[in-house]
Amino acid sequence: MRLTDPEQTVEKASKALSLAQKIDYKEGIAESYRVMGIGHYYLDHTVKAIDNYLLALNYFQQIKDLQGEGKVLNNIGNLYRDNDYDKALDFFQKALVIGQKLSDNHLIASLYLNIGTVYYHKKSFYQALNYYNKSNVMFAALKDSINLVQAMQNKGVMYFKLNQFDKAEGLLIEAIARAKQLDLNGSVASTDLTIAELYIAQNKFNKAEETIREGVTFSKIVKSEKMQADYELTSYQLEFKRKNYHQAVLDLYDIYKQDSASYKSNSSTQITLMREQVNQQARQHENEILRQRQDYDRVKFWGVAVVAGLLLVLVGSLISNVKRKAKTNIQLTNLNAEVSRQKDNLDRINHHLEEIIDERTKDLQVKNKKLSEYSSYLSHQIRGPIATLKGLMNLEKEGLVDQPECINMMNKCVGEIDDKIIEMSDMLHDPGRAGF
Repeated sequence: MRLTDPEQTVEKASKALSLAQKIDYKEGIAESYRVMGIGHYYLDHTVKAIDNYLLALNYFQQIKDLQGEGKVLNNIGNLYRDNDYDKALDFFQKALVIGQKLSDNHLIASLYLNIGTVYYHKKSFYQALNYYNKSNVMFAALKDSINLVQAMQNKGVMYFKLNQFDKAEGLLIEAIARAKQLDLNGSVASTDLTIAELYIAQNKFNKAEETIREGVTFSKIVKSEKMQADYELTSYQLEFKRKNYHQAVLDLYDIYKQDSASYKSNSSTQITLMREQVNQQARQHENEILRQRQDYDRVKFWGVAVVAGLLLVLVGSLISNVKRKAKTNIQLTNLNAEVSRQKDNLDRINHHLEEIIDERTKDLQVKNKKLSEYSSYLSHQIRGPIATLKGLMNLEKEGLVDQPECINMMNKCVGEIDDKIIEMSDMLHDPGRAGF
């Protein structure tokens, strides 16, 4: 939807974000923020776009989703693509490293396309064309018809800049035809803009005018204020080359009413140069143009002030996040120290318990040995009287001893046995007597 109705892109991504948050689906949350950023990018809401991209990048990094991180870096690079070429290339190169690591050909092809556009803005047209050709080959292999249209359009722009008008016109017309088949309204609008410039360069004014009308219609469909402003500028260029200076001044008047955020960073310089050319041809409009320039500067000032305010809020939010993370890190450090201290205490207790167990084990071993010795001793002491008693009983059976004498001797043996049992009982109740 980003190429046909970017407002729908933002709306659908917002619904996806709500669902993902309800089920705590972090990958879905990250991707929803990224797609919202894409929608705002196509709506020229740069501040909202970068805010969404940064949130998406944070979530992707938390869940270690390298592919998602690469996509966001590519998206952020697109924000800088038209105004800060070095920064844009830096983001694209970081994303390219990730794409090559993951063998993500779709991401690599998209990056080649975007890198080519940076070199186009740097006026390195052959280098840009080289990247466009590489992306075109990869998108063809992936059967990505949408991005093939974009690659074809960009190649047409390069041939136009290289003054190869026939080749440029053929590629651009084919790109428009394919874009219409796929309902890519944004691509139709942007391609028409280049074709209009091509016709103006060839003095094909009627074709240029017809193309501009179609392009304006499609730019309104996708609600791109920036593209509508670009068409106003192209209309001015057409009328100026026609030497229709009155209409050129009216077009320039409309241009100056636009918010400065609708233009690329170099639009101010271009418009200033064009204004000077118009002043040379139509001095009678100098005062009116000067007044419009003052109005434009006033709007620009407030626009910059608002953007600066939003950036300050963003910086404040980032600083707050850093402080909060630092506080959390301190708490985690203290908690780790406490856990370490408790572990040391447990180690000491375990060591002490091991010593107690060893001591008790040794004590039991000594006592068991003494108990065994004591048992042997008692067995020996009791067996003597019992043997005597058995001998007396045998003698009495055989009539070899008098009965009274036998009973007297048996009482004596029983008394000895009783004494030994009492002695054993006393020693068991008082082990100290036996050396325990």
